[in-house]
Amino acid sequence: MNLKKIGRFIGQILLVEVIFMVPALIISCALKETNAMNAFVATIICTLSAAIALLAWAKDGKGGFYAKEGLVSVGLCWIVMSIFGCLPFYLSREIPRYIDAYFEIVSGFTTTGASILPEVESLSKGILYWRSFSHWLGGMGVLVFLLAMPSSDKAGEGYTMHILRAESPGPDVGKLVPRMKTTARILYGIYVAITVLNILFLLIGRIPLFDAVCTAMGTAGTGGFGIKNDSIAGYSPYVQNVCTVFMLLFGVNFACYYMLLLKNIKDVIWDEELRFYLGLVFASIVLIAWNIRGYYDTLEEVIRHSAFQVATIITTTGFATTDFDKWPSFSKAILLCLMLIGACAGSTGGGFKCGRALLHIKNMLRNIRAMIHPNKISAVRINNVPVGEKPLNNINTFMASYVGIVIISFLIISLDGFSTTTNLSAVIACFNNIGPGFDAVGPTCNYSAYGILSKLVLIIDMLAGRLEIFPILVLFSRSTWKHR
Repeated sequence: MNLKKIGRFIGQILLVEVIFMVPALIISCALKETNAMNAFVATIICTLSAAIALLAWAKDGKGGFYAKEGLVSVGLCWIVMSIFGCLPFYLSREIPRYIDAYFEIVSGFTTTGASILPEVESLSKGILYWRSFSHWLGGMGVLVFLLAMPSSDKAGEGYTMHILRAESPGPDVGKLVPRMKTTARILYGIYVAITVLNILFLLIGRIPLFDAVCTAMGTAGTGGFGIKNDSIAGYSPYVQNVCTVFMLLFGVNFACYYMLLLKNIKDVIWDEELRFYLGLVFASIVLIAWNIRGYYDTLEEVIRHSAFQVATIITTTGFATTDFDKWPSFSKAILLCLMLIGACAGSTGGGFKCGRALLHIKNMLRNIRAMIHPNKISAVRINNVPVGEKPLNNINTFMASYVGIVIISFLIISLDGFSTTTNLSAVIACFNNIGPGFDAVGPTCNYSAYGILSKLVLIIDMLAGRLEIFPILVLFSRSTWKHR
């Protein structure tokens, strides 16, 4: 294990975190929010000191950097980044307990949107901005941002693939272009461009600039932290519709946008995962709209709320315009299924991913055909390209790990005595980075009532879900820390 190179990565990430805290500090200074301002100054000093210490210790780090180091670097970076990232909440006393502050920032960085706050409008603007910005930074990944930055470190060329694959969401990360650093820059360029476009469309709806920026960051990262107690419900139907459209856009594989830039429109139209994703969205909206048609006064409201909730759940954003926990069981069952499936691979959304679901279905059908025709050899294909057995085996491993973690987490948090619906939906909502669940953790509730043990379990679930399980699991493996 190359600990010094891992330490250097963590030090660099902490420097990036310090830089990104500065706008929140400026907002607090401009609005004379003394407690928040002092908290950000103290946090910046602590984080900067830790970064300098790590970089000084790791400056002479040499040796190889392999997949194991990549997984460990990503897992540790997100944990350490959250340790320092939650300090503004805690030091300002706006979230008095450290475990709650840590839960809140992990929920932000992992784009989960699960909150322990009973109401958010009492928070200072600087804290609100940092809370929302954590979604935007976590959506594409802070390590991907680091890789996208110009660097003279030629040694880094050998490990960018390990880092990008370990942090990026989806079954697999391939190169959009030959160099992985260029791929990272393309991804972030597209991410920034769509975020800016989102802000502009929200401003057309005549909402304040601060609201537009924070809402767009939550939408872009598919995170769901709102700056209003009622999430998005208090905004106009136009703003809600804009959020619906952009949530769905951020749930699309970013490789599709790159293909559009190259004018490969035909490849995008025939992309099987995209069609599967859009088909799920359309079918779910139609079925839910039919099921809740008597719950609202007009057809426009029925369609708007149906479309919004389908978009926010399948993309694992977690915004809300209505209390869907009061909807009929059929509609809630559809939303629960969408929670599990999630958005496209290579998007900012969470969940099992449409790409994995599609491959799993195709592999299942292939195995059924093999039982009927045992001598016939067939391959699983996506976009007419054969998929190797290794990716299919990886998906089976992911599924087994996914189910195991959900079961264990559900059993542990059930010690707190909440209903089965509350506990199961809480685990699924955190593990799939959605945020709101059902019953006591529904869209109008929060996670504050859970005990320390349950919050720690849900924190691990959020990290494991955002990092596709394995970067967190390897941290608990004894073989990871054995010397070669």
